[in-house]
Amino acid sequence: MEIFKEFLQKLGDPNQQKRMEELLSWVNRNFPSLEPVVKWNQPMFSDHGTYIIGFSVSKQHIAVAPEYAGINHFADAIEKAGYDHTKGLFRIRWDQSVDYQLLHQIIEFNILDKSHCSTFWR
Repeated sequence: MEIFKEFLQKLGDPNQQKRMEELLSWVNRNFPSLEPVVKWNQPMFSDHGTYIIGFSVSKQHIAVAPEYAGINHFADAIEKAGYDHTKGLFRIRWDQSVDYQLLHQIIEFNILDKSHCSTFWR
């Protein structure tokens, strides 16, 4: 995915680059109708111009941001997967595996929940 190339190159750690590339490619493969975009220097995916999910990185983790509604709806599953969260995002430490089944459910939820949304954010 060419659109994320610059973002990935800015990550200093090759392992983090590879992990993020795998994650972003997984979303793209599993949800080909979503548009990959970069806004605020962060990779995101949108549907009909509305935000579905975004990612950012820090030294300790990948932050996955499905907006408040996604966190609220899946809070128990996020905690059960071993991730900590705030009102707007959950964190996957670099030493944790990605729960792709949970991620799939969250993205599907946002696509359906925002199917009639006409703004970028809820």
